[in-house]
Amino acid sequence: MRYYYNYNVVVGLRKRCQKQKKLKRRKAKKTGETKMTKKVVIGAAMMALAVTSLAAKPKKGSEGKVLNIYVWNDEFPSRFNDYFKSKVPADVKVNFVQTPNQGNAYQDKLDEALLAQESAKADDKVDIFLVEADYALKYVDTAYTLDVVKDVGLSKKDLANQFKYTQDIMTDSKGKLKGVSWQACPGGFVYRRSYAKAVLGTDDPAKVQEAISDWAKFDAVAAKMKAAGYFMLSGYDDDFRVFQDNVKSPWVKGNKIVIDPQINAWIEQTKKYTDAGYNNKASLWSAESTAGMMADGKVFGYFGPAWYVDFCMPHDAGSAFGDWAFCKGPQGYSWGGTWICAAAGTDNISLIKDLMLTLTCDKDTMVKIAKGAGDFTNNEPAMNEVAKSDYKNDFLGGQNHMAFFIQSAASIDKSNMTKYDQGMNEKIQAAMKEYYDGNVDLNTAWENFYTAILELYPNLKR
Repeated sequence: MRYYYNYNVVVGLRKRCQKQKKLKRRKAKKTGETKMTKKVVIGAAMMALAVTSLAAKPKKGSEGKVLNIYVWNDEFPSRFNDYFKSKVPADVKVNFVQTPNQGNAYQDKLDEALLAQESAKADDKVDIFLVEADYALKYVDTAYTLDVVKDVGLSKKDLANQFKYTQDIMTDSKGKLKGVSWQACPGGFVYRRSYAKAVLGTDDPAKVQEAISDWAKFDAVAAKMKAAGYFMLSGYDDDFRVFQDNVKSPWVKGNKIVIDPQINAWIEQTKKYTDAGYNNKASLWSAESTAGMMADGKVFGYFGPAWYVDFCMPHDAGSAFGDWAFCKGPQGYSWGGTWICAAAGTDNISLIKDLMLTLTCDKDTMVKIAKGAGDFTNNEPAMNEVAKSDYKNDFLGGQNHMAFFIQSAASIDKSNMTKYDQGMNEKIQAAMKEYYDGNVDLNTAWENFYTAILELYPNLKR
């Protein structure tokens, strides 16, 4: 069954998250020193555990009766319920502990739980926690994450068909694999078929790709879309991940912040698009951005991987369901990814092993997830099978979009990732929004960025 997006619910959640974020900021102003001290203490504890081992080793014998899974949204719970829940023993209670990702809220909640892991009651311990690409490295080289092979029991044969980069990200400095994923996340450009026909004379993915195959061509089409009454992009952050994923240097080297030329290219292009009216001045995840995806929206396209189409775009009444298609876009890239980690101290090793095998290694399950949920799954033979099949994605007007992802997935390189990526990506977008909105000049925007980053990561320097 396809996972349907509920527009009203998600917008409501976003508003509540934004409200909570504002309250948190107000509180932070009053308790800045306390907050900073807490972060330093937690950070120090996390770093200390990177070089030590927890006393609580994987338990042998009887399994626990509560499976606590830490997540930040409904994506993994939906995959769990649709493709694994039937295998959970009847006497085991599954408890999803969900905290929003924004503003490091999820990481803060998870860190507190992990720091208390050794002294927690068996039924309160973290059994599984999820991490995403922007901060995966923070947990890989710590004793909080169990070795998927040695401790959990997956074999190299079990893991052989996964895309290499998904394992590279979760491999620690000693060569231990610390997490696995059911998805790979090569990205593309998802566009409105009807607007492509009106302006470009075709909605065929191959021909649309020819028209936007580099940034110069993309700019030219943006001008045509503007003349026809459409926005090329929704707003400021739509193509940020394309530029950011093509950087040649990491955000941080040692403890020094590094600004790659690709980041400057994004800023220059976005300012141009804003001034020329090529975008709708919306921010990523905002109600305005989502509104552009609806049937009466005027946005030509959005950048995203397969999960973005299924999980972030509206499929309900009033949406543009069926009027979309995928192509590669001007530059190859990937965005995101979710990894399943087994927490040290868990008493559910056998169940976790079965979960990891089923959701990340089993070809038949990978095919079902791809066809049923629209994910590009982390199994190359499965994806080749789906790409060559008669699979059609109704949301994408009957397109089988899996085929053009395969080559991209095999070539993804995440060697420039750092544990600071979530904070860096969020703060640069927030700081530059003020510049795009005309509230500050570029120099002030940069100063605001550095101020925010050094507050979040006081160990860094400019």
